[in-house]
Amino acid sequence: MIRKDGKQFDLIVWDWDGTLADSTGMIAGALVRATEQVGLPSLPLDKARSVIGLGLHESIDTLFGDISPEQAQALSKQYSINYYTGEEKTLLFEGAQPLITELRRRGYKQAVATGKGRRGLNLALEHSGFARYINATKTVDECFSKPHPQMLDELMDELVVTPERTIMIGDSTYDLQMAQNAGVQSLAVTFGAHTSDKLLKHNPKSIFNTFQELSDWLLNNA
Repeated sequence: MIRKDGKQFDLIVWDWDGTLADSTGMIAGALVRATEQVGLPSLPLDKARSVIGLGLHESIDTLFGDISPEQAQALSKQYSINYYTGEEKTLLFEGAQPLITELRRRGYKQAVATGKGRRGLNLALEHSGFARYINATKTVDECFSKPHPQMLDELMDELVVTPERTIMIGDSTYDLQMAQNAGVQSLAVTFGAHTSDKLLKHNPKSIFNTFQELSDWLLNNA
């Protein structure tokens, strides 16, 4: 429902990696290198990209469900080393900074729901300067991994917003499934982890191939 002020939504929830930050290549590469470094079978890059959006432990379980707990722990540790070595070099998508700033100026509440850990998200928010524009955040350290709806449920409770006034933006099927599970609408982007054919199966309100297209839609329709 559109209110008299023209807004369809009060709360915009962002995924981070592959949606605001151009980081999917770095994340997949860090995971591929980690598998080689701990002596596991070679992991194709596209398979590593397919689990972006899940928490690290869920990603490892999805990719290597039959490895020992010791191997999983070694892989997790090595991935984290690789990730934090490259994290500071991660760039935001062009247009992200002015969009986030303008949405805040217009009075929208904004939040982040991510498969990153708390340490990683806090560093990313600090490096990007986004912390002052984001009202609340949830990570896999505090909540169940996507596609469980807990992150969205807790964000809506914290910010006192109903599901029909909330929209989730993400680049993975896990983001869109989480939105469906929480009863909120979603927007999908194809410049991150998952392709449009996979994303469309989860009924996003709209799908965008560039960040500029997403920005235009939000400024004119949200």
